[in-house]
Amino acid sequence: MTTANRQILLNAHPKGDLKQSDFRMVDAEIPAIANGEVLIQTLYLALEPAMKGWMENRADYVSPLEIGDVMRGYGTGRIIESRNDRLPTGTIIGGSLGWQEYVVTDGKSLPVNVLPNDIDTPAAMGVLGITGLTAYFGMLEIGKPRAGDTVLVSGAAGATGSIAGQLALIEGCRVVGIAGSDEKCQWLTQDLGFDDAINYKSEDVAARVRETCPQGVNIYYDNVGGEILDIALNNLSDNARVVICGGISRYNLTGAIPGPKNYFNLVYRRSRMEGFIVSDFAKRFPEATAVLQEHLHSGRLKHRETILEGFERMPNALMSLFSGDNIGKLLVHVS
Repeated sequence: MTTANRQILLNAHPKGDLKQSDFRMVDAEIPAIANGEVLIQTLYLALEPAMKGWMENRADYVSPLEIGDVMRGYGTGRIIESRNDRLPTGTIIGGSLGWQEYVVTDGKSLPVNVLPNDIDTPAAMGVLGITGLTAYFGMLEIGKPRAGDTVLVSGAAGATGSIAGQLALIEGCRVVGIAGSDEKCQWLTQDLGFDDAINYKSEDVAARVRETCPQGVNIYYDNVGGEILDIALNNLSDNARVVICGGISRYNLTGAIPGPKNYFNLVYRRSRMEGFIVSDFAKRFPEATAVLQEHLHSGRLKHRETILEGFERMPNALMSLFSGDNIGKLLVHVS
């Protein structure tokens, strides 16, 4: 085994678009483990839009990421050395491993969860990972879908949107997805079972939302913000629920960030708009994971991953997330 632990550090707080110079790769030593600890070799690392907010220290719901810190991120790994009876060698785990090839923990200082043996690792990172949990609590707890509701999902071909839309389908809703290519729209309707899909790059989104949601939108699950949020607000039904999950359209903007132009339609439509942070539901993660796992086994939840090879591709992978290159969960296969 190599004695070097490659790590990618935050080199600069980004301004505007991400750049290679915002990151720095270093070689660190692989630490020896003490009693009660395990050595984990990273297998996959996940990419999330929220990472840019962490780099900018814009997101105040997590501790600041300082210059020189290892980039924060969720990953899966294999325990290759153990002095902990609860976590034997060979166990596959998930946790906030960071952008590094090896990490040491006692399972408490850096909490990890053992992944199920009957689900492949990429699926576990998407459907059973943070994005699946975000979709679960955002749709079911904030959106509160009811059979017959019309649900509109932006960023619908992404890791969170694709699961959120399918959970609404399971609840008996009619679901329309918004995505950025014909291939993505076909995946939504032909593979996932969405009732309709809108290509925001080639279609008139406002006209298509009116066409596909003629009785109005009961739940809008927002992953993008910006102009599409305004269109959704203009098409709400009475007592609608707007779930603010993400705002990828604003992440690369600098200066004053524009807000919704027609938010007062929430008053006219007696509707509610609410944001959330998935970690607020941490005590209920086991409950959600059990439900998501059951849906996976039954085939009611389908998934897709875009997987890039090589640890050194992490910075480019994160940058590509903001250009919409991926379908489903974006992962880097490290080892």
